[in-house]
Amino acid sequence: MRLSTKGRYAVTAMIDLAIHDQERPVTLAEISNCQGISLSYLEQLFAKLRRSGLVKGMRGPGGGYRLAKPSSEISIAAIILAVDERMDSTLCNGREDCQNGERCLTHELWSRLSDQIFEYLDSINLATFLELAAERDTPESQPREVLREENPVCFN
Repeated sequence: MRLSTKGRYAVTAMIDLAIHDQERPVTLAEISNCQGISLSYLEQLFAKLRRSGLVKGMRGPGGGYRLAKPSSEISIAAIILAVDERMDSTLCNGREDCQNGERCLTHELWSRLSDQIFEYLDSINLATFLELAAERDTPESQPREVLREENPVCFN
């Protein structure tokens, strides 16, 4: 399985939203600035995330985006699927025509790997991820209070 930039950026942006979710809506410009993701690319991703019911837009002054569900109900797999990413390690995209139109000898191995990857990513939700990140001792994942003192907008 190869996770493209689209999937990685979508997960990163959703984690950024989850960090701020109890405080205020977050603008795409803020996410772009903090995470180094192109604003136009974020607009494309958020259109898909909105259609999938993962985010909701808030208009007007102080507007931006918020999670459409509690962070505990949004899995990493759901985010990746929402932006049309495939989670398939087979060469044939699951069609079983890997070798000259026939199923290859290792198709089942790669298919099961794809299933395991999906199950793992589906078992991690945004809330769980934030809890895990807060437990680590590295500076980039210090508890929110420490990060808020250093930079009130960006939590890299």
